[in-house]
Amino acid sequence: MPSIRTSGLTPAPSLDDGKQPLTMNNYWDDPNFLDYYDAGLMILRTALGAMLVYHGVNKARSWSGTAEWFSNLGLHPGWLHARLAVVTEIGCALLLIAGFLTPLACAGWVALMTSAAITDHRGKGFFVFKGGWEYVGILGVVAAVIALIGPGSWSIDGALEWSLYGWSWFGVAIVLGVVAGVGLVLGSKRIFPAEPAGATRSTGDSA
Repeated sequence: MPSIRTSGLTPAPSLDDGKQPLTMNNYWDDPNFLDYYDAGLMILRTALGAMLVYHGVNKARSWSGTAEWFSNLGLHPGWLHARLAVVTEIGCALLLIAGFLTPLACAGWVALMTSAAITDHRGKGFFVFKGGWEYVGILGVVAAVIALIGPGSWSIDGALEWSLYGWSWFGVAIVLGVVAGVGLVLGSKRIFPAEPAGATRSTGDSA
């Protein structure tokens, strides 16, 4: 994966006092910088992914309760959205942790955060302690930025030398994620009728 390790940057010119100006090139003079860069990205991917896996597992612990929650948000049928959410959250999280097909994983993140902002946080302002979109907004931005800079060399994409990063992939993650998130919400409201209060499909799964 062509990366900043092979970017070909040249050393910054020296000043009269022998000190170099503070530019990005100074970082390349540190032989450990690129390891810090890759380690930082791996820690970030792992932390975000682990959080989303936990959210998915938590939803799967009570299919009926999760289905009812989605129905109350206006996402019908609730039983279907419960399963879509669990699969998407855990799937995108594992892809992000592994650094595999990273822009698509990030697009999934953006889609999840977009649908959450529209359904659960809309009209509640910005601050998360008031139920606002602060939390999901930040997570969506972080996912999009990872699509921009890539997963780093310590990833499956890096091992396969796939150049899945840059402005184009950043745009793909945002556009695909927003379209998918909005489309899911609109499709749910227009295609499927609202379920009667308290009516959810029986799944046979214990709470």
